[in-house]
Amino acid sequence: MISHTELKKGVIFILNNQPWQVLESDIMFKGRGRSVVRAKIKNMITGNVLSQTFHQGQNFDEAEIIKKKVKFLYSHRDKYFFSDIDNPSNRFNLEKTEIGSVCQFLKPDQEVEALFFEGKVIGISLPIKMQFKVVEAPPGIQADRAEPGAKQVKLEGGAKITVPLFIKEGDIIEVNTEEGKYVRRIGN
Repeated sequence: MISHTELKKGVIFILNNQPWQVLESDIMFKGRGRSVVRAKIKNMITGNVLSQTFHQGQNFDEAEIIKKKVKFLYSHRDKYFFSDIDNPSNRFNLEKTEIGSVCQFLKPDQEVEALFFEGKVIGISLPIKMQFKVVEAPPGIQADRAEPGAKQVKLEGGAKITVPLFIKEGDIIEVNTEEGKYVRRIGN
């Protein structure tokens, strides 16, 4: 059992028979030793995010999420196809809405983790930092400015992110897939 004060960032628990993950949490102390936890939580099946207040005495079951390595094969019309690494003939697909925003960072033949809850695939987990090739980059025009400039580029897989002006087409860059942000240039 998880008490309300153990609801920290990253904890996955059961609420209304569905798995929820804590995105942010803040403990607030009230008078006479009482505390409440204000948390931003995400439903791992539907992707809904909401703010919730948890009070003293509330307990939750820990969600048993099983992570299994799978290989991303290809996408077609908002469906994404995966296979077991050990048994490539064992395939499954997920809708774009089930995967969420991480679908833009999927590359063919890439190993990812499938998240299972009660025997059903509920999502895909990517490595936090991944390398991508820049496939489209407008020229960077540096004008008189106090701050460094930025521009939008398109990566293999279709993701569009903001990068510094010196990034050009063909460069290999590292991206934080959780935030969708540029980290650094690897090379070209």
